[in-house]
Amino acid sequence: MAENKQASRLIVAIDGPAGVGKSTVARLLASRLGYLYLDTGALYRAVAWAVTASGRDPADAEAVTALLPALSLQMQFHHGTATVLVNGKNVTGDLRTPEVSDAASVVSAIQAVRAWLLPIQQQIGQDGAVVAEGRDMGTNVFPAADVKFFLEADPTVRAQRRHRELVAAGHSGALEETTADLAGRDTRDRSRSIAPLVPAENARFIDTSILSVAEVVDQMMGVIAARL
Repeated sequence: MAENKQASRLIVAIDGPAGVGKSTVARLLASRLGYLYLDTGALYRAVAWAVTASGRDPADAEAVTALLPALSLQMQFHHGTATVLVNGKNVTGDLRTPEVSDAASVVSAIQAVRAWLLPIQQQIGQDGAVVAEGRDMGTNVFPAADVKFFLEADPTVRAQRRHRELVAAGHSGALEETTADLAGRDTRDRSRSIAPLVPAENARFIDTSILSVAEVVDQMMGVIAARL
């Protein structure tokens, strides 16, 4: 089975809004397949981190675009774990704060940012054997992906999950604030004119509201097994 997996070297695309469990599921799925796990959201967060660290307004498309030529962004992989470097600085631990998350949602709507990151993402996945998760994997980054999934969940469940993650990471804030933040991100992600968050036509839908991580991964493995 392992030989077949590596011989197939599939590209698996997982899309969906925040709080549906994409990162956790994608990481575990990649581990079970022996594939690379590509967290494309980390790349947008890295750009957002650089923008805020430079004192620029993430909503100022002209200022953000002007910063891109000076950026060097690398994603290094070691035993399934990715380290994100911005101009040689390891910023991995700084990418999950609420401030960076909000900024990432804003800069991701800037056409120049998406165009700049597109070849970086595609280069990482060009040899296959990758599980890529984000918001436009199956529609824009890897439109020819072998298997595509779109995850959804009840908004209340998503907010609770995200709030638990933030609390566990040491961030304060009320659940109501997290709920409002997610609603704002949903609106920006689904309504942007460039690569909006929409399911790919041939994506498999999975509602994760009442499913455990293991149950979601098992469903995915069942679909992928037919392609290996």
